[in-house]
Amino acid sequence: MSTAKFVEVHLGDVVRLRKPHACGGTDWTVVRLGADIGLRCEKCEHRILLARSVFERRLKSFLSRAVAADPSLGVDSN
Repeated sequence: MSTAKFVEVHLGDVVRLRKPHACGGTDWTVVRLGADIGLRCEKCEHRILLARSVFERRLKSFLSRAVAADPSLGVDSN
């Protein structure tokens, strides 16, 4: 039995997809995580939702990675 391997994605990551958006932009910012990945086009600010499986197939590269919040650092939320 194989185990599913997911691409580790964080809010604020900037990614490049294989196909350009209708406006010509290829760079997207991750704005939502879950079963669906929310993306915002860097060129025209249009927002889309892609299923995680579709996102992983279309992903070409990460342009910049957001710093993941580490709960072990003990940052106070107050």
